Amino acid sequence: MRLRSMQLIFIAGLMGLLSWIWTPTALALTQIKLSNISYHECPSELASGIVGSSGSNSASCFIVTGKAENSTRKTVYDADIFGRIYDANGDSTLQNRTRLGLIAEVPPGVSDFEFRITVPSNQPLPLQLKQFKAAGFSGRVRR
Repeated sequence: MRLRSMQLIFIAGLMGLLSWIWTPTALALTQIKLSNISYHECPSELASGIVGSSGSNSASCFIVTGKAENSTRKTVYDADIFGRIYDANGDSTLQNRTRLGLIAEVPPGVSDFEFRITVPSNQPLPLQLKQFKAAGFSGRVRR
């Protein structure tokens, strides 16, 4: 009985030691710094026929652009963009929604990004873009 417990302790210790020496690569969440955030109206071919979420209200189309800084040495994939967008009165344009878009790939260094949003056309301009950030993965995420 004593020998069996010693074997079990030895095997557990060996497994613990091996897990420190060899570990598989993790798909850790990587933070991406966003800067120079701005927006402009969509080209007419993208904006035609857009309606709001209620189905009958008209909506305005905008392209949000900026710079994404990946300070790691690896490409980051599937980076979700989070932020808040307010109208000229300080009212939220996208109620209960902070995930705004996706950047498919962010190479090391600084790169450009853009994504499209639609807001109800009755919200006064200019839009206020606040608290933008992004986070992605160091490897491809299976979809």
